[in-house]
Amino acid sequence: MELKFFKDFDFTDFWSENTYSIRDYEEPYPDDEMIASIEEELGYKLPASYIELMRLHNGGLVNRGFFPTAESTSWAEDHIAIEGIMGIGREKTYSIGGELGSRFMMEEWGYPNDGVYICDCPSAGHDMVLLDYSKCGKEGEPEVVHVDQENDYKKTFLAKDFETFIKGLKEEEDFDDV
Repeated sequence: MELKFFKDFDFTDFWSENTYSIRDYEEPYPDDEMIASIEEELGYKLPASYIELMRLHNGGLVNRGFFPTAESTSWAEDHIAIEGIMGIGREKTYSIGGELGSRFMMEEWGYPNDGVYICDCPSAGHDMVLLDYSKCGKEGEPEVVHVDQENDYKKTFLAKDFETFIKGLKEEEDFDDV
């Protein structure tokens, strides 16, 4: 598969290959029919960069799960942490259409319906990462934001798009206070 978005990105050791990731996150590679079905169900057009990454590795835990922030969050003064990236599908617990996926977070936890929740955080549901379509509309290129349920669903801007978010993920030791 020829890459359009992640040509210069080294995925060596990016994904955490373990039984938990395989059991609860990693979906079969999505075909066009699955992508269209999930987009219709969620009501948003998924970014091409997200689709491309999910066609390389459809969800999973990550080794580089820390993203710098310009302001403090419920997690830390200068970054957020993610557990994994939700894949495109409905079979796995942590996929965007799965049991604890995007709709669940909105319907059961009261998260705002501003897009698609794509990453869970170590807080077990108390904060999430969102593809935020509130500025671009349901067909546009969403920003990536951190949403803090414990702080009245406060949004913290992370990246202008999904590709920038993925390329900006760091390892834990890159931050002083972890």
